[in-house]
Amino acid sequence: MAVARKIKTLLTVNILVFVGIILFSVYCRLQDRSEGLVQIVRSADRRVRSRQAKVGALVDREAILQRLDHLEEVVYNQLNGLAKPIGLVEGPGGLGQGGMAATLRDDSQDTESKFEEYGYNAQLSDRISLDRTIPDYRPQKCRQMTYSDDLPQISVVFIFVNEALSVILRSVHSVVNHTPSQLLKEVILVDDDSDNVELKFNLDQYVNKRYPGLVKIVRNSRREGLIRARLQGWKAATAPVVGFFDAHVEFSTGWAEPALTRIREDRRRIVLPAIDNIKYDTFEVQQYASAAHGYNWGLWCMYIIPPQDWLDRGDEAAPIRTPAMIGCSFVVDREYFGDIGLLDPGMEVYGGENVELGMRFFLVALLVFQLISRALYTFRILTPYRATQRPPRSFHNLTFPVHNGFQCERIYLLFFTGLCICFLLRKNYVKDH
Repeated sequence: MAVARKIKTLLTVNILVFVGIILFSVYCRLQDRSEGLVQIVRSADRRVRSRQAKVGALVDREAILQRLDHLEEVVYNQLNGLAKPIGLVEGPGGLGQGGMAATLRDDSQDTESKFEEYGYNAQLSDRISLDRTIPDYRPQKCRQMTYSDDLPQISVVFIFVNEALSVILRSVHSVVNHTPSQLLKEVILVDDDSDNVELKFNLDQYVNKRYPGLVKIVRNSRREGLIRARLQGWKAATAPVVGFFDAHVEFSTGWAEPALTRIREDRRRIVLPAIDNIKYDTFEVQQYASAAHGYNWGLWCMYIIPPQDWLDRGDEAAPIRTPAMIGCSFVVDREYFGDIGLLDPGMEVYGGENVELGMRFFLVALLVFQLISRALYTFRILTPYRATQRPPRSFHNLTFPVHNGFQCERIYLLFFTGLCICFLLRKNYVKDH
């Protein structure tokens, strides 16, 4: 009997242990599933919160953009009042939109006097909006190009002397309107000792209120000429890349990105935006054909047919390597420009410095004519610098373009001195007579 009880007790204990093991196993599995469910719930909760945050961010972004649009409109309406007191026009619409020819009904003696003073129709320029639209002459392929987000910033330098205020400000508006804000570090206006009173107070007041912190003005205490004025602009620039332009220019959409891309690829490059024409009498925009730059024996820059290898490629978006350059429009790495010697300070006023710089860059670096980077120039029929003026440091009583030509010839064209002298002296004679 005792043995039977012991067996029954052991059997009961074994059954209880077995049941306990099963229950513990079930409990463990339930715990694992519970943890898994908790993780799933937490993950789902995080996703929901993330979506809600994104939706909230989008809502916030839309609200911010709407507020910015409203603020921009308010600010524009306020700033538009800056142009009216000085007799100028801002904003869309009006004369000359789309680069169309413009005329004035009230041609007057004042119009003629301004024409003689500036070399273009300054009276008409004052009636054309500082924000006028211009055609996009880039090849179709270029309009579809995309560019890196990490392009270097640019300082744009404008040189002027006794320029019409409306023309200067249209240059500033145009570069601001057509350059991405993250790429345009500053605009530098170099005044080469202008006599015009409105280029003092009116210009300062306008740019300081319209573009505070963006536009700087550098004033020469005496007339230095375009060459040394550009050096002053280079000294004032702080961006990695500098663009040099005369202050009667308008820019096409997308002008900056291709130029900055080429320089980022190789800092030894100097990029020459393609030039189109703004007619001096009607301010109508006129497209120029694709061309490279060269120079004649008088060391004066001229357009030439692009190289045959470029023509054979049939790709207008491709840059043209060119042996020469014009001085009124080029973009260069700021530090490298200093390393290579800048412009020749021994040259006077303008003319020849571009040929000398082009020869120097062509020998040790790269000159690139960029058709997809375009600027439009008002070519004046008169200049504020008299071509017959004798530089104080000129040898043999030569005019400054000829003086500069001899300066360039002595450095680079020693073996062609005879030809250069014949053409340069003929040029000097023609200028005087």
